[in-house]
Amino acid sequence: MPAGVCGCCGPLRPRYKRLVDNIFPEDPKDGLSKSDMEKLTFYAVSAPEKLDRIGAYLAERLSRDVVRHRYGYVVIAMEALDQLLMACHSQSIKPFVESFLHMVAKLLESREPDLQVLGTNSFVKFANIEEDTPSYHRRYDFFVSQFSAMCHSTHEDPETRTRIRVAGIKGLQGVVRKTVNDELQAIIWEPQHMDKLIPSMLFNMQDAEDLDRVGPPGTPSETGQDGEENPASLAESCFRELLGRAAYGNMNNAVRPVLVHLDNHRLWEPNEFAVSCFRIIMYSIQAQHSHHVIQQVLGHLDTHNKNTPRMRAGIVQVLLETVAIAAKGSVGLTRSNKHTYDSAYTVDPNSQTLSPPNLWLGPTVLEVFNTLLKHLRMSVDFELGENSRRNSGASVSSSGRVKESEERIVQNAIIQTIGFFGGNLPDYQRAEVMMFIMGKVPVYGTPCHTLDTVKIGHQGTKRIQAMLLSSLIMVTSGFKSKTMVAALPAPFLDPLFSISLMEDCELRQLVLEILLNIIDRHDNRAKLRGIRIIPNVAALKIKREKISKQDVGFMKKHGQQLYRHIYLGCKEEDNGHKNFELLFTTLAVLTIELANEEVVVDLIRLALALQDMSLANEENMPMVIRCGIMALVAAYLNFLSQMIANPAFCQHVSKVIEMRNLEAPYLLPEHIFREKCPLPNCLEKEDRSLYFQTVDLAECLVAPGYNAERLSIPYVPQVTDEDRLTRRKSLVDTISLQVDFPSDSLPDKSLLAEEITFETLKKAIDTTGLEEQEKEKRRQVMEKFQKAPFEEIAAHCESKANMLHDRLAQIFELTIRPPPSPSGVVSISAGHAQHQSVPVYEMKFPDLCVY
Repeated sequence: MPAGVCGCCGPLRPRYKRLVDNIFPEDPKDGLSKSDMEKLTFYAVSAPEKLDRIGAYLAERLSRDVVRHRYGYVVIAMEALDQLLMACHSQSIKPFVESFLHMVAKLLESREPDLQVLGTNSFVKFANIEEDTPSYHRRYDFFVSQFSAMCHSTHEDPETRTRIRVAGIKGLQGVVRKTVNDELQAIIWEPQHMDKLIPSMLFNMQDAEDLDRVGPPGTPSETGQDGEENPASLAESCFRELLGRAAYGNMNNAVRPVLVHLDNHRLWEPNEFAVSCFRIIMYSIQAQHSHHVIQQVLGHLDTHNKNTPRMRAGIVQVLLETVAIAAKGSVGLTRSNKHTYDSAYTVDPNSQTLSPPNLWLGPTVLEVFNTLLKHLRMSVDFELGENSRRNSGASVSSSGRVKESEERIVQNAIIQTIGFFGGNLPDYQRAEVMMFIMGKVPVYGTPCHTLDTVKIGHQGTKRIQAMLLSSLIMVTSGFKSKTMVAALPAPFLDPLFSISLMEDCELRQLVLEILLNIIDRHDNRAKLRGIRIIPNVAALKIKREKISKQDVGFMKKHGQQLYRHIYLGCKEEDNGHKNFELLFTTLAVLTIELANEEVVVDLIRLALALQDMSLANEENMPMVIRCGIMALVAAYLNFLSQMIANPAFCQHVSKVIEMRNLEAPYLLPEHIFREKCPLPNCLEKEDRSLYFQTVDLAECLVAPGYNAERLSIPYVPQVTDEDRLTRRKSLVDTISLQVDFPSDSLPDKSLLAEEITFETLKKAIDTTGLEEQEKEKRRQVMEKFQKAPFEEIAAHCESKANMLHDRLAQIFELTIRPPPSPSGVVSISAGHAQHQSVPVYEMKFPDLCVY
């Protein structure tokens, strides 16, 4: 009976079980029975409601075979599952998928590498299937964890280790493809999953042989012959795909694990891998998300502000790379503030083509510059602190010098980043950034809200000034403003000129470089490099336009400032060849960009004043500086004469230059700026043929319509409001004196009173003629100090000093005792005045003070 019962029950088994059993041969080496598999597939497609039972039964058999180590049948079961999964696309496939994922999880949990690879391959095939409806309850947490663990495999056999890592990366790629497009699977972007996905990819990318060949998504990385099985290239491909699918709100969660991984593995120094990672990030993400990456790197720099200089320099260099790539992607930016981050693309009104939205909107720009300037200051503090500690010690250690050089690396990286970031901004924002950086430059005599110049000292202040000006040079490079009024406003120009008066040739060179970048709007500077006598200016093909009304107004307002600083900058004793070259280029560019007839006359007056200053030598300048000024004047007047196309002017200038070639070559730039140029003992004023004559030049300018009469007026540097930035106010001007005198010593008030009439008020308001009076007064003062005897000048200064001391004594007398009451009585006792105060209620106040 038992045997008969068993024989009868076999045919009574459900049909789906019999079909499943039939696909398994007696010998697993024979593989899957194709005919029986076709029958099972036909049955599953005809009766989709049976799919869940088929999947459950296959899962049961697979689990049993795994436990019994019958791996041949396991392979057959997974092959059958894959074919059923590819063939069936109905609503009933959801329960079948659950059984399928359960079987894949069983394989991944095993310690056999072959089973792990088999399960991964099946999951990848499943990930490539597009489902018609989303899944509300399916989760992939286990697969993210398991595939990430496989990416970090440490198997003893290198080939097996590579196979497991490749399988893990493919599995993660499958998870990404299956989840990022599913709105119900947004949980994949949460930190707990990104902290596993991103480090697993980066861990395998570290094995790349050539990190420098990282480019846009279409650029392949350098791999071996079998590129698909290379974990580094496969991880990079998966990393690009993940970042390319990142939405606006997921960027922070995608970038933060990269920074953490670089910290944990100390990959900032050296930072080749860090740079390659952020190249991949910037080329893979959407253009409008670039500012998120920049903000993340800036925040990371703040977090590590006290780490080693090399680490900070590595982070800054990564920031520079991200900014550079973001700038390349913003070439087609429109110049409007109306863009928002909500729009993915905008239409350029000029080209009618789609271009990415402006990346540099809102406070992000100033936040970037403020952070970088803060770290620049901190780097200077660290360097100066190290210097002070070394100076206080008995010996200088090599480690101290190394740290100083490392801080210089940090500072140079920050300057490059500031310059590159600002240089790729739209013009309207670049002008704001220029003002922002100039506001950070410490200038003596002005309040600086961000840099405490007292703590960092003179050397630190000079270093910060040089570095900030260097960054301004990079920001202003390529800056094209339609008007000089917008490019050089007074709040920017005044502190810039104040720096140009400092006794440091490097700072003065930087100021001239900045001015040239802003003023040279037609890129003529490259044609004027090198101070020399240009034989044919027309051959340079100078580009110029007619000066606008706005620029004419700018020169009327600020021209005297420009002339004054050029004049004062020429006579500095530490001027070198580069200083004179920049001064010549500045004069030439001013002539090209901003010179009308009036400005031309002023520039000629300036050149003649420089010649007279060099001849007079009232400040005992070195002979090389005096000859350099003469060479500068000759080179500039030669250029100017050809620019205004005045034959008589050109003839006079050429004649003087020829005479100098014969008799005084040290007065020409081709000779004086050579090494070991022989210098004269003195400059002979009597030899008029060697110098440019005012009378002759005035005669040359009569015919073309220039105001030649103004040439007879010698140029005198104008005292401007900018002088207050370098000079403290007198104490007497800021404190009002209250001095009481005995009533009998005061003159009669009726004699001092003046009748106020309409004519009196009109005279007080009328300011016509004040400028002429001021110029005349200034001329008289200059003439007095130039021609008066030394004793007379000394007596005049001594009288002023005595007056100042008397006023100061009165001020100190008032501050050490309480002031007298308004109605106090003065009494003389023992030779000292004593004030007897009265009660408040008896005081007599003026009527206007009584309420």
